Order: sequence, then C-alpha cells, then structure tokens
Amino acid sequence: MDKIYLDNAATTPLAEEVIDAMVGTMKMNFGNPSSTHSFGQEAKILIENVRRQVADYLHVTPAEIIFTSCGTESNNMIIKSSVEHLGVERIISSPLEHKCVSESILDMKSRKGVEVNYIRPNEKGDIDLNKLEELLKASDKKTLVSLMHANNEIGNIVDIKKIAALCKANNALYHSDTVKTMAHMEFDFSDTLVDFASCSAHKFHGPKGVGFAFIRKATGLKGIITGGPQERSLRAGTENVAGIVGLGKALELCINNMEAYAAHIREIKEYAIEKLSAEVSNIKFNGRSGELENSVDSVLSVLLPYKNPLIGLQLDMKGIAISQGSACSSGASKPSMVMMMVLSEDEMDHCTPLRISFSHLTTKADIDALANALKEISSDYTIEKTNVEHR
Repeated sequence: MDKIYLDNAATTPLAEEVIDAMVGTMKMNFGNPSSTHSFGQEAKILIENVRRQVADYLHVTPAEIIFTSCGTESNNMIIKSSVEHLGVERIISSPLEHKCVSESILDMKSRKGVEVNYIRPNEKGDIDLNKLEELLKASDKKTLVSLMHANNEIGNIVDIKKIAALCKANNALYHSDTVKTMAHMEFDFSDTLVDFASCSAHKFHGPKGVGFAFIRKATGLKGIITGGPQERSLRAGTENVAGIVGLGKALELCINNMEAYAAHIREIKEYAIEKLSAEVSNIKFNGRSGELENSVDSVLSVLLPYKNPLIGLQLDMKGIAISQGSACSSGASKPSMVMMMVLSEDEMDHCTPLRISFSHLTTKADIDALANALKEISSDYTIEKTNVEHR
C-alpha cells in the first residue's frame, strides 16, 4: 500500500541533501568544537558558518543566534530567563500558544508569582491588538509579551511587526514562537523589532534535535543551562555539530527555493479546499485556515460534521498519515486548547477536527486520496448514525 504523508506541521521528511551533509559531517568532522586542536576547530568553523547563515537570513548579528535542541528548549529558555534574569513580573499571552510556551508561563506564575494576562481570541482565532495595547498601558510592571507568529493548528498569522512596535512603545519585551514560519517566509529582524524568536529544524526538512533561539543582544538575557561557555554561555553543552550542519543545509534549500515551494504549497491548499468541499458534505474550515490570506498555506484545519474519535486510525489504516491536533497533544482525551477557543461547545461535542498539513512534496493525488477516504468514512458513519436513529 502506498503511504501518504499529510502531517508536515508535526514534522517534515529530511531532504536528501541534508542527510548527505550530516553524514559527511559525522564521518569527517567528529571533533569537539570546544577543543583547541584542528579536529575541534574544524567542527567549530562549521557551526560558525551556519550561525552566520542564519543571522544573514534574519538580518541580525551572528552573536544573536544561539543553537539549541529544538523550539521547545528555545521557548523555555527565553520565557524562564526573562523572569529569572531580566526582572519580568508580568506576561501577556493567549490561549492559542504551543504547550511549551503556555506551560512555561504557568510555571513562572506558580514558582515566581508572575502576573499572567491572556488575550482571548475571537471565533476565527484572531488576536485583538487593541486589547494588547490596552493591557500594555494598564501596568508599569516589566512585561513580556509572548504571541506566536503563526498557529500550528489553525494556521492564523499575527502581525509581528505591529506587535513588536506596540511592545517597543510601551517598554515591553516581545517573544514570538516562530517555529511554524521560520524558513518558510522572509524575515527582517533589523526592521521587525522582536526581542526573541525560536526555531526547530525538523519543521523545514532538517533534522530533529536541533533548533535555535534568536536573542537580541541588547536584552541581556542569560542562559538557564549552565556548565560551560558554549553558545556565548547561553546554552552550555557540546554542540550538535551534525545537526547544526543539517539545519544550515535545510535552511539553504528553503531560502533558495522559497518562492517555488510557497507557490506549490498554496496551489495544493487551494486544491484541497475545493476538493474537500466538493466531496465531504458540510465540512468546515477552522480559524483562518480555509482562507488564502492571514494564514500559512501549509495548514488546513477541518471540522467534520460528526463525532468519530477513531478517524485518525481509520485514515492511517488506509495509508494516510494525518493529525487530529498538534503533535504534542496526540492521544489526549479532550480537544486541544486551540480547538476549545475556536469551536463552539456543540461542535466539540458532535464534530471531529482534523489538521491537514502540506509541504512542497505534497501532490494533488495525495489530496484526491484523502478526499476519497474521508468520503468513504463519512458515508459509512452516516449510514451507521441513520440506523441508530431509526431503531
């Protein structure tokens, strides 16, 4: 059975060029980057080359790029160190954030007594920036705003440039979880004045276990993993040299092909919206994901008009990999916080959400197979439901 992968928001397949670059590094550049001999310095040069590459992409200085193990580590470091070392007493966020952000915030509230204010999104998943400005002006406490660039479940995009300007005008720090968008679109942090951002390589065809944090030098943020001078003393521990090289190669491929990849993914999304709307009766698109503006093209969040908690398994048995929410929430017995924010109580009780996520490798034939499978499952379910109602 041919298998179809439609869960690219959870992780993306490794590009062949990335694998080749990593294997070559593991074979030839095994030295410890902290060692002063040639083996170590050759490994160090590879790391610094990627650091400069990332910095050039973001229009920042290499010293502001800190390599980590993933976006989760980056987000934890930024939020917790902002409280521990920068004197943040209040955090403004939303219920739509990834768990690594929301749980880090709650940890700081519990252990450090940080005041937390949430901006509740509307039914489309939009954040009211007027409310953000109102909250920023309401207190003189040192404040960190943490609002993600694009939501990993419903795809909604916020205006990070406008948020950064609001934060700057009100002496607040701004952290954006950019895991969903990094390497998929252009960034200019010399113009968009975010203070902190995060990245995970496996979201753009790089390896798992490596990412980076952008930490604006002027903030003075300090590390929370101690024990060595690596990564400007912000992240102790021997660097993952092969992983960093893989991140760099994946970023290079995405930058060089950004326009072509984006055009293909948008075409696939348009086709999926049209095909699913035609084949699955009463299907709904959650958040802004069913629109071609204000959402990332790689995510389409759908709501099926019946309750079927086993649909993920049924699709997997048909060779289609898909998600019923974010990867970190898989197996949960209740809807994710994001779904709870954008769905009505009746929809949560009687409908089934699915997240379809694309890459430049996704084909229209993949979408056809998904539409046919959903049509078949929906038909079977409707018959079963009708039989129950007429007993």
